[in-house]
Amino acid sequence: MIIAIDGPAGAGKSTIARKLAEKLGYGYVDTGAMYRAVTWSALDAGMDLTNEAALGRLAEQSQIDLSDSKILIDGRNVTHEIRLPDVGDAVSIVSSAKGVRACLVAKQRSLADAFGDLVIEGRDIGTVVFPDADIKIFLTASHEARSERRLNELRSKGVEVEAAVIEKELTARDSIDSKRAVSPLAKAKDAHLVDTTNKSIEEVVESIMALVAV
Repeated sequence: MIIAIDGPAGAGKSTIARKLAEKLGYGYVDTGAMYRAVTWSALDAGMDLTNEAALGRLAEQSQIDLSDSKILIDGRNVTHEIRLPDVGDAVSIVSSAKGVRACLVAKQRSLADAFGDLVIEGRDIGTVVFPDADIKIFLTASHEARSERRLNELRSKGVEVEAAVIEKELTARDSIDSKRAVSPLAKAKDAHLVDTTNKSIEEVVESIMALVAV
């Protein structure tokens, strides 16, 4: 079984998908981490982020490992680094590159064979990566709630950032992700819409569990 969870930044995708996978005993994949890893690598190499061909080659040549709750790219542990603001500012640009998306979508599809039952989250899982997923969920939340969650996440990791910076980042990412020409952020027609604004993690997870049991 494949459970696809999509939604904008700060809607709770990663936390909810991870908890759901744990409860079900399924594999879990955070596709956003894959795009962030490639973005971090591009920034680390000082690449021109407008050079889509070069970004595509980088994604193709990169070895990404998401095992053991860590994110490694070419053997380097970047679990912490990919969540920093500079990567957050650039990831939507990098992920809009056609070559990057084509490469990572192929890698994501191959994970279904490796994991079997899978909870996979991102922005185009139910529309592009696994359009025939058994269950599709589209998570959303108010802009205020998403900004606060992102701010708390960063501060819990020791990253000090102004709330206004986070709000600006989310607004920019929403615009880029929803308007990009390749695999834009969108709710699949057959996806269940879940607003997480005033719901606890457990409440959302239980609501999805109920769909699995049907």
